[in-house]
Amino acid sequence: MDSSFINIAIVVVYLLAMLAFGWWGKSRTKNNSDFLVAGRRLGPMLYTGTMAAVVLGGASTVGGVGLGYKFGISGMWLVVAIGSGVLLLSLLFAGTIQRLKIYTVSQMLSLRYGQRATQTSGIVMLAYTLMLCATSTGAYATIFVVLFGWERWLAIAVGGAIVLVYSTIGGMWSITLADQVQFIIKTVGIFLLMLPFALNAAGGLDGIRARVDASFFQLDGIGAQTIITYFVVYTLGLLIGQDIWQRVFTAKTPKVARWGGATAGVYCVLYGVAGALIGLAARVALPNINAKALGKDVVYAEVATHILPIGIGGLVMAAAVAAMMSTASGALIAAATVARADVVPFVASWFGKTINTDDTENPEHDVKANRYWVLGLGVLAVLISMAAQDVVVALTIAYDILVGGLLVAILGGLVWKRGTGVAAAWSMAVGSVLTLALLIAYATGIIPSEDGVYANDPIYWGLGASLLVYVVVSLVTPPTEPEVRAAWDRRVTGATEELPLEVHPVATHAGH
Repeated sequence: MDSSFINIAIVVVYLLAMLAFGWWGKSRTKNNSDFLVAGRRLGPMLYTGTMAAVVLGGASTVGGVGLGYKFGISGMWLVVAIGSGVLLLSLLFAGTIQRLKIYTVSQMLSLRYGQRATQTSGIVMLAYTLMLCATSTGAYATIFVVLFGWERWLAIAVGGAIVLVYSTIGGMWSITLADQVQFIIKTVGIFLLMLPFALNAAGGLDGIRARVDASFFQLDGIGAQTIITYFVVYTLGLLIGQDIWQRVFTAKTPKVARWGGATAGVYCVLYGVAGALIGLAARVALPNINAKALGKDVVYAEVATHILPIGIGGLVMAAAVAAMMSTASGALIAAATVARADVVPFVASWFGKTINTDDTENPEHDVKANRYWVLGLGVLAVLISMAAQDVVVALTIAYDILVGGLLVAILGGLVWKRGTGVAAAWSMAVGSVLTLALLIAYATGIIPSEDGVYANDPIYWGLGASLLVYVVVSLVTPPTEPEVRAAWDRRVTGATEELPLEVHPVATHAGH
């Protein structure tokens, strides 16, 4: 039987299984909490799997192997930075975040500072999650183009439809089960299949060492500046991303959030090392891959096609699709949550209107409304992915503003009692505007740079200005109102009931 037919069949079976998970999740979805955060009931196994799945997307899986091919062992740093972000978030903040019993990052800011102005964070978070969903959608479509020979738009439409179906029908429960299967497929594909077969084909580590330059075994071979960039963008971004926090909200207990997440972080680091080794082995076993002309992402598919036995390559291709789909579905439900809970009520407040559609008496209406949001934003992400040949630029801008503008106010609220709402609002405004202004200046050539929109300086300046403003303004403005602080302290201990989806407490409602 033709090997390509077997590979296609395996991927098709995987995609059909994804649709089945949607129907399974529907049976467990009764209210907002079930749909958006899996009822906050995930134990250690499910939580670890879903956390690892959502952060290890196409850049980590396909891109990590490509970086290993190009730079050797130092190609691991992208994924190691991601794993470090998960580790830091889990060990330092996840327990507190889980006890808050909220749905969005913006709700945390409103609770902590009692300032409605901090809801502007929701707009940045929506842009970030929507672009993350669009980039992931475009990424797994490339696999379908190779496998099925489809046009790019058709591949995006079919792949996007599958993610849309299981995410819309079952929400976070469906996504969690899908993530669990995707986690297993990725583990088997990378650690048990690609790594041993690639190393064997290259003659083991000794064979590789004898046939490549010594620089391929240097930890800083990819360049110190690049390594720093990975940690600034990905490690710091993971600390505050809605898609990651929403996974923390699903944990059953603070202990699960802390140690399940830490386990996922360690797994990510090992995943990064394995991907770099696979790429390095491919450099020896498949020396004629024109990765420079075709793009480094082609290496993963070449290993799957030319090194692995018939049939196994299909499982490995399914692993790549799994990596990208888990990121896309996680970003999609995060975007829907932020849009409904944060952005719409905030925009409505500009016109003097109050929107609170949290229907506690008819939870089925809530679930239905959430489904509409997931479906609508999912269609929008698919259209963005089709229309833009390179949505990575938009994602880069969103990531930069996320870190440069919001990081200080969010983490400051968690660790510094003296931080005030006025300081948080000004910190976010100054950091976001300065980061965006510098990004435009670099992109348009006003400030000459070879990196253009991918330059790191805007993040550094944005972060620095944001931190300075936050500290100075906090010290010269009155401390957070005692009733707001008391309500926050009660919530941090886990003594307060779950917050309704669209409620953003402010100073005047602190006791509620």
